[in-house]
Parts: sequence; C-alpha cells; structure tokens
Amino acid sequence: MIAVAIVGIVSTLAYPSYQSYITDSKRSVAQADLLAFAAQLERHKLANFSYAGAAQEGGDTGVPAIFSSHSPASEAASNKAYNLTIDSLTGGGSAYRVKAQPLITSQGALFYYSDGRKAWDQNADGALSAAEFCWRC
Repeated sequence: MIAVAIVGIVSTLAYPSYQSYITDSKRSVAQADLLAFAAQLERHKLANFSYAGAAQEGGDTGVPAIFSSHSPASEAASNKAYNLTIDSLTGGGSAYRVKAQPLITSQGALFYYSDGRKAWDQNADGALSAAEFCWRC
C-alpha cells in the first residue's frame, strides 16, 4: 500500500513537468521549422525576385506551396502540433511574416519576420507587445 502511495505522489509531481517538457519540445521544433520555412522563402525570392507567389495557388499569403503546412514538417500531417502559414507580405513582396499557430491556441503563436525578428505571443491575446519579440522570453 505504501508503494502505491509513493507511485501516486511521484506521478502527481512528474506528470505536469512531463507535459511542460513536451510543450516546450514541440515549440522548439516549430521554431526550427519556421527558420527552415524562411530559408525556403529566401530561395523562392532568389528564383523569382520577390516573396510573392509562395503560397498555394500562387497566392501571397496563407498555406505555403513551397514548404510544409504543418510542424513538425518532417512528420505526417496527422502528427502536427502547429499550422504554418505566410501571415503577411508587405512592401510589394519584399518583406514577409510567417506564423506557426499551435493547435492548442492558448500556447500562443510563433512569428518570424524577413528582417530576422522573432516573436512569441506568450499570452495568446492575438497582439504582440515589445516584450514578446523573442522566442525564449
């Protein structure tokens, strides 16, 4: 009976830590996928002299045609934790913002800008404050 109590206490303490580890791990993979997505957009710009037309059906924003639409990009879509999109295109196709939106929206979206800025909407309110312009806040 004591062993059962010890196992119960240990699992009560360990499970939240494990869940946090899994969430952080998926976020790190999404960050790496956003950087790979950005690299693919740079290749697209080299070939087309613009970031325009990198989305599906030749669009400028939305689901990418040049990269996976989900993260982890190396896995099947059925295992996705984030949806990847070209969130905005400005300056006549000379600047972009890509987004990784988690399936669990309370975890907050990740953003990467063509000028190298990174943002994480930590409070998941849909707006980015100055303090949220980092991935390891």
